[in-house]
Amino acid sequence: MQKITAQQIRSSFINASRSETAKLTLPREFDTLDWDSLDFLGWRDAKMPLRGYLVVPVPRGLTGIMLRAPEGGAKKSRSVLCELCRDVFSKDDVLLWVAKRAGQSGRNGNTIGTLICADFLCSGNVRVEPPANEINPDPAAVALRQIDGLVARTELFLNRVQER
Repeated sequence: MQKITAQQIRSSFINASRSETAKLTLPREFDTLDWDSLDFLGWRDAKMPLRGYLVVPVPRGLTGIMLRAPEGGAKKSRSVLCELCRDVFSKDDVLLWVAKRAGQSGRNGNTIGTLICADFLCSGNVRVEPPANEINPDPAAVALRQIDGLVARTELFLNRVQER
């Protein structure tokens, strides 16, 4: 992912009002992010922890969506898999993040949700190379496939938010 500015982030949202994007808090480490190791920028708002943001570079341009986490955070009754990174080894919490749909549909109250790592660590998860084995003798190739899958699934979720 290429480096982006705060203004680019704020103007990228498809399901949030101008006042909502004006109030968003950027990630604490925003100035020191390793942009080369990110497939998207995702973070929880430090001032509103139930709010999350996902900003994704897609062919049609930078696209951002505002998300909401469930009240009470993650319930540890069972393990669930993040739909974006699908990392089976991660010990990170996964939440059902819900996004208002874009446009009139969202203003009418329609939402869509998916399971995503609670702290949006997906880009790091897919870059962990598994040990070489008979099935996957090239760990770097596995990581590249995982990155491609993350990018494709993230774009699919964005498309579902944009559907009318």
